[in-house]
Amino acid sequence: MVLPGKEIAAASDLRSIEVIALVGPSGTGKSHHAMWVAQEHGCQAIIDDGLLISGSRIVAGRSAKREETKTAAVRRAVFTSPGHALEVRSALEDLGFRRVLVLGTSASMIQRIISRLGLTKPLLALDIRELASEEEVREALWRRRQEGKHVIPAPTFEVKKTFSGYLVDPLQIFMKSREKKATILERSVVRPTYSYFGNFYIADNVVMQMATRICHEVEGVKRVLKALVLTTSEGAILEVELVLSYGTQVFSVMSEVQAKLKQRLEYLTGIYLLNVDVITKKIGID
Repeated sequence: MVLPGKEIAAASDLRSIEVIALVGPSGTGKSHHAMWVAQEHGCQAIIDDGLLISGSRIVAGRSAKREETKTAAVRRAVFTSPGHALEVRSALEDLGFRRVLVLGTSASMIQRIISRLGLTKPLLALDIRELASEEEVREALWRRRQEGKHVIPAPTFEVKKTFSGYLVDPLQIFMKSREKKATILERSVVRPTYSYFGNFYIADNVVMQMATRICHEVEGVKRVLKALVLTTSEGAILEVELVLSYGTQVFSVMSEVQAKLKQRLEYLTGIYLLNVDVITKKIGID
């Protein structure tokens, strides 16, 4: 239970953080440009769609893109849940950021976010349509409407931990900072459940077939007896049982199969694998 006085005290401590606002309609490329804008304006963190992101880490929060409906996503993005808001406020206070970038679809949305997080009014408000070209905005809108894809300004590895089971693709951007140093920034593209195409999932039997094929690519694997997938809220657990060829280095082959399954399946499906368990009970003799 959180006492009201404690929440007010936390909010007052955050008034010293400067806020830069980035505003623009949904799908116009705010998240796509967020890292560049943050770096250009000296922001140590980004608040976007319910997440607090700093550098290459998702520091706190829960993404609105994990919600099952658009209404729930909007409520998540503006920190309607007191527990969600308190988590992000606490992280902001503990990490001592001097300046943050807050993304929103409108000035009123920005106001709702900073009010719930106890932040001060924006030092500067930027409009994405003044930063991105008309062509970039049109392309971003087309991808949102036609493919239902959203960008998250964090590396794929971080996003996979948060978006287990979602379609996740890496996106690398070449960028020059104020100091004219060239940098490659990675962001992630996801397609959430409330996209225009409805729910997205990969059936377990498809993952099993893919796992079986990947196993056979490793020299020394004679047969795959079974491949089981257990899905959890945190990710998937894969278990495969193999028959190896006579004369193979058992543990070497099993280690190679394990590494290859994790690398290839995560790349092909975007599903985060918590564990890959490889079992060998038989050696096949031709």
